[in-house]
Amino acid sequence: MATYKEKLSILSEMIEFAKVDGKIKEPEFNFLLGVADQLGVDRETFNSLFVSETEHVVPKSQADRILQFHRLVLLMNVDSVQEDFEVTRLHNIGLGMGLPPAAIQQVLTVMKQYPGGVVPPKVLIDIFKVHYN
Repeated sequence: MATYKEKLSILSEMIEFAKVDGKIKEPEFNFLLGVADQLGVDRETFNSLFVSETEHVVPKSQADRILQFHRLVLLMNVDSVQEDFEVTRLHNIGLGMGLPPAAIQQVLTVMKQYPGGVVPPKVLIDIFKVHYN
């Protein structure tokens, strides 16, 4: 399980990603709030992440990095809009986490085949498994 510091970093990264288009839409905010709740981060701390920076911590395990990438894919698609700059940003975040470039690209391509761009977790995991074996 992630440390509290890692949880704040996860949320902070997601908030910054949501801001990439200049505004956070209500569906994005609600999704972020749900993730904060899942991670056990209280509302006050969650709100503070919108105005203050948190130390960025790359998730240690490959599974945690893939999970974070999946969260970001879901966040990008929560408003049913995928701008090219969001896809590019997501691709770069995945690279920064050390994920295989081909797997990242495959996920970004496959998401177009699913309603709302929601890639099922099993499909995502299978994509990454292929690139790690």
